[in-house]
Amino acid sequence: MPAVAGRGSRRRTIAEMNMVPFIDVMLVLLIIFMVSAPLITPGVVDLPTVGKSKQQPQHVIEVVIAKDETMKLRLDNKENGTATMSNLRQRVVSLQGGDDNTPVVISADRSVKYELVVKTMDALQRAGVQRVGLAVKTTGV
Repeated sequence: MPAVAGRGSRRRTIAEMNMVPFIDVMLVLLIIFMVSAPLITPGVVDLPTVGKSKQQPQHVIEVVIAKDETMKLRLDNKENGTATMSNLRQRVVSLQGGDDNTPVVISADRSVKYELVVKTMDALQRAGVQRVGLAVKTTGV
């Protein structure tokens, strides 16, 4: 009910907002959130892990990029010479022996510029290599 101010014969209502119901509602919500917050379990984030293949490929070609940005090729963990960016396509295609599905793994030193790794991946994909991957060094956790 609005308050009434009286001056003589005229009565005028005072328009004020009553804050008490608003404060009551806010306090009830605060109590509800304080009680329910410890009961909520945080969501679990599943991070990707490096899995192991069930069946290893028959042949694997590895392009090793050293600190000085030279490239060495390995076929089944056996050294198979060096390569440059210009002849990388021909060397990898000849090592694949006509099988485009032979996986090619790029392993680079951590000090090598990422741009060189991307250029190497691009050159391999342009050569028609279907399976290009990056070698991952796992640490015991």
